[in-house]
Amino acid sequence: MIRISDRISIEEGELEESFIRASGPGGQNVNKLASAVQLRFDVRQSPSLADDVRARLERLAGKRLTRDGVLVITAQRHRTQERNRQDARERLIELIRQAAVPPVPRRPTRPTKASRERRIETKKRRSRIKGLRRAKPLPD
Repeated sequence: MIRISDRISIEEGELEESFIRASGPGGQNVNKLASAVQLRFDVRQSPSLADDVRARLERLAGKRLTRDGVLVITAQRHRTQERNRQDARERLIELIRQAAVPPVPRRPTRPTKASRERRIETKKRRSRIKGLRRAKPLPD
């Protein structure tokens, strides 16, 4: 059981890990060891998530979410498989924690009277400056 917050916990069985070879520098070790971790979590089929959290998580996941609704996190920052496993799980937990907090709704505001007057005054000033640039008509 992985504890995310007071209300959200995920079963270990909901996570699927596969080990792949890490990219980047590393000499011969890169070709021998599968130290990178690919963590898969089925967001749409998870019984642990509420509908609103699921929707926010799908939005936050972006391109890490497959068409089937599976969140794929690849961790290859560290040299060992165990550290990469831990890193992938931490990243998943952090993403779900972000999704668990509902966004604060925007409260519409109106510009102050003074700011409206300043804006109009600036527009008038620019208009006068541009008016001075106009070519004067030639006398006949």
